[in-house]
Amino acid sequence: MHDMGCAITDKALLDVQSLSVHFGSVSDPVRAVDGVDFHIFPGEIVALVGESGSGKSISALSLARLIPEPAGRIVDGRIIFQGLEVLKLKSSELRKLRGARIAYIFQEPATSLNPVYTVGWQIGEAIRLHRKGVKVKAEVAKLLAAVGLPDPARAAGAYPHELSGGMQQRAMIAMALACNPDLLVADEPTTALDVTVQKQILDLLVELREKRGLSILLITHNLGIVANVADRVYVMNNGKIVESGETKTVLRTPQHEYTRKLLKAVPRLHKTA
Repeated sequence: MHDMGCAITDKALLDVQSLSVHFGSVSDPVRAVDGVDFHIFPGEIVALVGESGSGKSISALSLARLIPEPAGRIVDGRIIFQGLEVLKLKSSELRKLRGARIAYIFQEPATSLNPVYTVGWQIGEAIRLHRKGVKVKAEVAKLLAAVGLPDPARAAGAYPHELSGGMQQRAMIAMALACNPDLLVADEPTTALDVTVQKQILDLLVELREKRGLSILLITHNLGIVANVADRVYVMNNGKIVESGETKTVLRTPQHEYTRKLLKAVPRLHKTA
């Protein structure tokens, strides 16, 4: 539990306290997330970093109670978002939270987008659901322009397979922004993209934070990509937070052996003696 949990809760957009998520049997569970604490302030970009299986994506899905049940279950902790106790919300209240206030983008846009509907129709679906009275076609074009697609009308009328990977990911970000969320959870948003496009997507996330005051939780296995993006970083291993702090401090003087190993795994163009 936080030493200053109340103070953080009062100021934070999101405050996660002692979160534990188990999978499998009750008698012999797999502890995917084991007593995790983290928080995000308004307008912050926070990175949650760790290898596959470390628990970072499960932590992220827990924020809107998207853990697949009954296989997985949140067994302990508090998730406080804008003063709401997420774990106590009714189903109807959760539907208002998901997409409208907490939105997600994932690492494989090609599998997240439905191949039988146009990109514009899919972005418009969230607007029709959560923003009654808004002119959907105009709003879709505005969103696609906001994420840097050069011909929004063409992109809106295209099917996912007609767009490149980078354009698909921009469309996914547009979809996530459709209901003006306060928190964007970006789960490995650049993993499936080449290096040049990775930088463009990360730059876009920073730009969206600056223009919209958006808070972002960036989930990644790569400490290298957070250096110029995240304000703070949490390093996760085996379901626990092993190190946290301001990004520059953690990258310059990592305290935990696991963090040092992650840094050594970052590819470098030049080796120095």
